[in-house]
Amino acid sequence: GRWGSLGPVGLVLAGGLSVQFGAALAVSLMPRAGALGVVTLRLVVAAVVLLLVCRPRLRGHSRADWGTVVVFGIAMAGMNGLFYQAVDRIPLGPAVTLEVLGPLALSVFASRRAVNLVWAALALAGVFLLSGGGFDSLDPAGAAFALGAGAMWAAYIVFSARTGRRFPQADGLALAMAVGAVLFLPLGIAESGAELIDPVTLALGAGVALLSSVLPYTLELLALRRLPAPTFAILMSLEPAIAAAAGFLILDQALSATQSAAIALVIAASMGAVRTQVGRRRRTEALADLPQGN
Repeated sequence: GRWGSLGPVGLVLAGGLSVQFGAALAVSLMPRAGALGVVTLRLVVAAVVLLLVCRPRLRGHSRADWGTVVVFGIAMAGMNGLFYQAVDRIPLGPAVTLEVLGPLALSVFASRRAVNLVWAALALAGVFLLSGGGFDSLDPAGAAFALGAGAMWAAYIVFSARTGRRFPQADGLALAMAVGAVLFLPLGIAESGAELIDPVTLALGAGVALLSSVLPYTLELLALRRLPAPTFAILMSLEPAIAAAAGFLILDQALSATQSAAIALVIAASMGAVRTQVGRRRRTEALADLPQGN
């Protein structure tokens, strides 16, 4: 019922708070370890923690199960790598606003309702406003990396849900995190070298891993067992506001009035899509409750 639906939504919101404040901490770590080094620390530490806690069973899984985990790990690594390249070039709030277009597009395409085109147009208007009419106010490479991260985020949502259905508890997440860590380790070593094992860098990287990977991904995996992927994708669109708050509180990244309005448009589009989907579900449930004729 109504109260039961608050459980997975609460998990998503808690995960969003954790991941964005973790991202703000990661930005402060980049001068020490570089963007690729931070991603490597985040994935490796998170993989070690999850493997030790979950102790996933390696036998008894089908080829399709392993294929799902591998693709989930690739999507996770790609999402993180592209996003940290973005926030190394543009502020956190605008980066997440561009990135969240991936989940929003997923929700629109999955629902296949004409009214969601209105919400998509509103979100695109926000992005246009954020770009200043051509991304002149943002680093073009940073904006492109953020959009790429959004595409990988959409893939992450789809394969996180599939992994959660195929593996018990957080076993699939632990295995996928290990895949992502193995893929990124050579890149991190090439960029940062011995800096990755500096005690201060390692401690800060562990904090990023816990805040940005272990806690939020576990919460999201649990939420996706009870929420449809399109609904989850829409809720992700609240993250620009969380990111803007984290950037302001931790990184002193103030937003202009135009950037604030752009983020507000994206959030409004997300909330409109949520209301549309909830209304559709209620109508479906009401029709199902009507007496059926012979």
